[in-house]
Amino acid sequence: MPHIDVDKTLPGIRSLMAFRPETAKPLSALAEILLRDTEGLSPAERELIGTYVSYLNDCFYCHHSHGEIAVCYLDGDRDLVEAVRHNYKEAPISEKLKSLLQIAGKVQKSGKSVTPEDIENARQHGATDRDIHDTVLIAAAFCLFNRYVDGLASIAPQDLSTYPERARQIVEHGYGSHIYSKQAESPKPKA
Repeated sequence: MPHIDVDKTLPGIRSLMAFRPETAKPLSALAEILLRDTEGLSPAERELIGTYVSYLNDCFYCHHSHGEIAVCYLDGDRDLVEAVRHNYKEAPISEKLKSLLQIAGKVQKSGKSVTPEDIENARQHGATDRDIHDTVLIAAAFCLFNRYVDGLASIAPQDLSTYPERARQIVEHGYGSHIYSKQAESPKPKA
């Protein structure tokens, strides 16, 4: 049960953004920049970083919603998303992404946990300064998003079949306050 009076038909962060549209706009803009940029890291890699940090933070809503967005970008490869969640070191991903996930996991604990050796390891595996910057900011932003969602006890649907439709909307239309302020439309029946 949410700690504040929010629209209970909107799950997770969406209800919180609808509650306070003034804060929804900059948070949505940040998500749009960090997660949909195609320079350096791909949107799939960006979503995997967010999913992993949310998983470490035990934020059910965020790690499932962003995991589904990653699944969309990965052409339905749910097994890869699960592998990253549970043991990225053994997942079939690039060494570069593994090194960035190592940094993201350290940021999740504390920014001061990131060492020069972590940065050098990422560079040795092909990460640019921008890749490293974006990884740290994605990880830090997800700590904020996760604590926002869980700190106000927003509703996190346990039925995982509810996440793919919203994920497709994000992939197709992006992060924007309009996405958070209304329920997902049911798919139209095919004629």
